Amino acid sequence: MYVLVNKQLNLKKSEDMKLIIILTFFAFSNTIFGQINATKDSININPNYNKELAEKFGGDKFGMKAYFFVILKTGTNTTTDKVFISECFKGHMENIHQLVEKGKLIIAGPLAKNDNNYRGIFVLNNIKTLEEANNLMQTDLAIKNGLLTYEIFTWYGSAALPEYLPAADKIWKSKP
Repeated sequence: MYVLVNKQLNLKKSEDMKLIIILTFFAFSNTIFGQINATKDSININPNYNKELAEKFGGDKFGMKAYFFVILKTGTNTTTDKVFISECFKGHMENIHQLVEKGKLIIAGPLAKNDNNYRGIFVLNNIKTLEEANNLMQTDLAIKNGLLTYEIFTWYGSAALPEYLPAADKIWKSKP
């Protein structure tokens, strides 16, 4: 190797030795660190891994997937018409239940009063694009009528998140 490097690069002997030492170091460290990573990967294999379940939920190799996280905020409509507001929020709740039934919504809930006028959150499931998420938000009567507005973020979370829904449906006593 020394002769080959020396002929190709035409280096002086001291420079040749430095180059050989550096190349040897890189070759050696790559071998060592490659073995460490191989060991690390085999240590991190989940003994409880269930391929069918991972595929069912669409999880990646880490058991995660992308969702759309929605923050609902107070809208621009400041009406005081209680009948109108009541009808809009009744439609809001009906829409939530329809989205859950369609597998498009897996988390929904209100937030406590806060200085940011954040009102609640949604986590949307099985949505491919931001445009699709925005269109889905327009099915909400409270959003359509300006009582609520929203911001959407892409969020990376556990692919098993929808699994809690069957249990959640068995623990409520009265419907909100």
